[in-house]
Order: sequence, then C-alpha cells, then structure tokens
Amino acid sequence: MERHFDQELVDLKEQIALMGARAEAILQKSIEAIRRRDPAIAEEAIADDRAVDRMEVDIEERCVNLLALRQPMAVDLRFLTAALKISNDLERVGDHGVNMAGNALRLCRLPRLPLLPEIYQLSKMATDMLRDALDAFLLRDAAGGRDLVSRDDRVDDLNRRIFHELMTRMHADPEGMTCFIEWIMVARNLERVADLATNIAEEVVFITEARIIKHREEGDAPAGGTSPPTSERES
Repeated sequence: MERHFDQELVDLKEQIALMGARAEAILQKSIEAIRRRDPAIAEEAIADDRAVDRMEVDIEERCVNLLALRQPMAVDLRFLTAALKISNDLERVGDHGVNMAGNALRLCRLPRLPLLPEIYQLSKMATDMLRDALDAFLLRDAAGGRDLVSRDDRVDDLNRRIFHELMTRMHADPEGMTCFIEWIMVARNLERVADLATNIAEEVVFITEARIIKHREEGDAPAGGTSPPTSERES
C-alpha cells in the first residue's frame, strides 16, 4: 500500500512537470509571435492554454483525493498542499502567456517598430526562472528555490527600467504610443510570470524544510516558532 502511494506521488510530480512544460511553451510561442508578428503562432498559444486549464483541474482532483484517502503526514502532506498551489500558479502562467498572445495579435495590426531589446532579456529571465523553479520542485532543491527568490528582484528592476524607457519614447513619439503600451503590457505579464516562478520556489522551501518564507527576509524567525499564513506574492 505504501509503495502504491509513493508511485501516486511520483505520477503527480510528473504531471506537474508536464503542465509546467506546456505553460512554458505557451510563453515561448507568445514571445515568438510578437517577434515575428505572426498571428497564427499567437492563436496557437491561445489554443494551447485549454490543455493547461484541464491539467490544473486534473491535478487538483488528484491532490484532493490523495489528501482524503491517504491522510498523509509530514513531507507528503506538505508536498500535496504545495502541489495544489503550484498547479494554480502554472495555470496563471498560461494565462499570462495568453495575455501576451493577445498583445501579439494587436501588434500585428500596428505599424512595425523595432522591439525594445530589454523585453527579450526580460522574457529570458522570466522563462529561465520558471524552468529553474520546476527543476527545484522536481529535485526538492531548497537552495535552488532560495536563489530564485533573490532573482525576482532583478526582474522587477528590469521591468521598471523598461517602463521608464517606454514612457520616454511615448513623449518623443506620440504616434507610436499604442505600440509602446502593448510592450508595457508584455513586460508586465513577464514580470508576473517571474512572480509566479518565485511562488513555486517558495513552495519548494516549504516542502523540504517546513518553512514558509513568503514576505519574510531570510533569517527572520517565525513568531511563536511557526509561520503565519500568508497570501501569494503575485495577485
């Protein structure tokens, strides 16, 4: 019976990994649609999100059933509760990819302007964080999770620089304002993806160390020896 439960946990982990790969693929297609001004790729990214939505429901049902039927304890209980949150984070990653696919479709109807190079840099940082967060989850790598949390600050800084640069361009070139606003939205969605990757990284630390590190500076001691409930970083 215990070996069967262990296999169920392995299968769940693999399903989350597949969901993460599909969410990442939506992001990559959306960025490619923006780069190539290709509405067909954008529409494909939007269609792919339906599979991610279905996977979230399947994972949630599997987690709830395992919690109810197996009544796990300790690390297995933490894994299942974290898996519920991670599947929701990945579904939202797919949603942000769909948002960017919408940006791509609108940009296809606008005069072509050279895309700000920093947006490509931001897209790489966000997708790398997502991939690394999933790797940390699969390996239960708490150190890798903590590193990811610190990387989110660099994404936030770059997003702010992009915003200020685009605002400057709007004043200098009012005719390009609609295009620049779409780019701001793309950067904002990528920054949100990095936030969600950070959420996943924080869950990795929770699984492996039974510590909740959301909204807490490293080294802070939880009041009363336990961590209070907290909301997600990204809303």
